[in-house]
Amino acid sequence: MNENARILIVDDEPMVCLALTNWLKEENYLASSVGDGPGAIAAIGEEKWDIVLLDLKMPGMDGLEVLREIKKIAPQTVVVMMTAYASIPGSVQAMKDGAYDYLVKPLDVQELTLMLHKITRHQQLVQENIMLRKQLHEHHSYENIIGKSQAMQKVFELIRTVADTTATVLVTGETGTGKELVARAIHANSSRRYSPFIGVSCGALPETLLESELFGYEKGAFTGAERTKKGRFELAHNGTLFLDEIGDISLKTQVKLLRVLQERSFRRLGGTEVVEVDVRLIAATNRDLLKAVEEGIFRSDLYYRLNVINVHLPPLRERREDIPLLAESFMGKFNLEFNKKFDRLEKKALDLMIEYQWPGNVRELENIIERAVVIGQGPEIKAAHLPFCRPDTSEPSGGNSTGDGSAGDGLQLLEEVEKSHILRMLELNQWNIARTARLLGIDRTTLHKKISRFCLQKQ
Repeated sequence: MNENARILIVDDEPMVCLALTNWLKEENYLASSVGDGPGAIAAIGEEKWDIVLLDLKMPGMDGLEVLREIKKIAPQTVVVMMTAYASIPGSVQAMKDGAYDYLVKPLDVQELTLMLHKITRHQQLVQENIMLRKQLHEHHSYENIIGKSQAMQKVFELIRTVADTTATVLVTGETGTGKELVARAIHANSSRRYSPFIGVSCGALPETLLESELFGYEKGAFTGAERTKKGRFELAHNGTLFLDEIGDISLKTQVKLLRVLQERSFRRLGGTEVVEVDVRLIAATNRDLLKAVEEGIFRSDLYYRLNVINVHLPPLRERREDIPLLAESFMGKFNLEFNKKFDRLEKKALDLMIEYQWPGNVRELENIIERAVVIGQGPEIKAAHLPFCRPDTSEPSGGNSTGDGSAGDGLQLLEEVEKSHILRMLELNQWNIARTARLLGIDRTTLHKKISRFCLQKQ
């Protein structure tokens, strides 16, 4: 590691800089020096340095000021303070501000050698760990879908198999399992990858609006139709159309959709011209479509037309071995988004996440990691950051009430958990109501009501 380590000496004494630079070069380090604080900050901003040997007492900008600036610019750089005074308060403050350690001048060469070897070995292990984690992530991910579990490996293999075909695919799974990611992965690995991927959330649109979104409309087709508009089928020509929440569409729309799948053509609303399209269809649902067919609310012919290939995503509670990988991936994502430096998960936090039932699946995990990164300071996500990640201790449903007040005790416990969580979030956000409500996922009015209900007060 020595020949790769870059060391910057910062000292206002030219002889110290010269002697240290020459000695470090003899030890196969890449060394350079500057004589003051501003020069050090400029050097840190221009190049990557592994270690900085920084004098504590310098005229003008002293070592503590330089240390704080270095930690802002390059937090991963290791800073070792040098002092001729062995000032205990100054050394303690330097450690608080992020210094790795301190050395007393005149420097003991043997002590410095051991310290540099220790630092460079640690940095080497960190880099190896980063590379291993990267390789592990790459091995257990596919087109932004992460999972080392056997169930997810089967999903990856099925995606690879069906991607470059024209077969219609039905993606099934609970809300939050990542059905759109699967659809995008199929598209990205098909011969249509350079053509549009168009998505529609069927459940979010009323029937009339959904039809106009899918098939488009001609000018004057209805009040407000001031121009001709292409629908999603036309926009997805030569590409892929993803229909999410397909189980929510009406029987009338089901008939029109079936006709398009059979004939590969349609008419816009209010139009007479036949529009032909070449579209690969991928649909998704969190509903049991076979049950919907039995109940008469979903057409059997459309179901079989859609379900040529079924890709089923298991809920997160059935692939708990994927939780650490997913949590680390989200942690990295939100580190970048919020400029944080989280690099690990506390064991207790991870245990809680693995025990939790995850009704919202991967989406819920992502939201909870986001909240933890926002409210925490790092470098570790702790159990205290995950107030909703608690083991599911509820009794199986269907039992008779014993009348002993246990249900009431359970409700009281849940209220205490909610009260404690809201208070913690308020304090972490300095009682900023808007920010706290946003992180809690509720509106400000609801938060005010809960503050009043739980008699919460700012301390």
